Amino acid sequence: MNAIARHRGERPWSRTALTGFALGLGAIAGIALSGIGYRYDWWQVTTALSISTYSAYAAALGLVLSVVDLARSRPGGGRRGFPVALLGLAASLPVVAMAVQWEYATRAYPPINDVSTDIEDPPVFWDMPKPTDYPGGEVAELQREAYPDLAPLALTIAPDQAFVLARELVDDEGWEIVAEEPEDGRIEAVAGSFLYDFKDEIIIRVTPSEGGAIIDVRSRSRTGRLDRGVNAKRIRAVLAELKERSGSVRP
Repeated sequence: MNAIARHRGERPWSRTALTGFALGLGAIAGIALSGIGYRYDWWQVTTALSISTYSAYAAALGLVLSVVDLARSRPGGGRRGFPVALLGLAASLPVVAMAVQWEYATRAYPPINDVSTDIEDPPVFWDMPKPTDYPGGEVAELQREAYPDLAPLALTIAPDQAFVLARELVDDEGWEIVAEEPEDGRIEAVAGSFLYDFKDEIIIRVTPSEGGAIIDVRSRSRTGRLDRGVNAKRIRAVLAELKERSGSVRP
């Protein structure tokens, strides 16, 4: 193709740009395939993560090639391919950014996958496939160091009102309800991640107290030994939303 272009007096297409674009598209396809395959039980999580890792490598190479060729094929240069290099950059960058964020979260957050607002008397999952207690011990110490802000939420509304608000929040989030026990003040639900549909278990506990109700939330991941901060982030979001919906918080 380049020889024909030179014969016609045209600037040849940059193979570097084309390769970078192809790698970027391949990386996106690989990430999507890894998630789809895991969701439909085509392979185990280790295989899915391996596919995503190689896809990230391909995206990184595609990003480098695209950046290099942006300079080589710029307007007025000796080769065509500037728009293709831009497309390669656009295709590769999101995958690389996702991989960088994933790696950063792995290093920045503690190696735990079970987080609770109350680590002394944590809520218990009674209706999940594996109803286990909060690990405590080292896990509790790591949580205390990493998330010192997590604590029960004290509201000045009646416990039954707090339970209704919690139930509405679970519905709005689209979580799958596993158990709903108003008398115990307990809601157990399951949330799935966007790409791989990794399952996280959430329990919201409403306890009567003098002048209102106490809200505790526990969130844990079924897959993996670390959650990269996802469970703590979810608990903060739940508490903040319940605080806003209730309109009243005890000092």
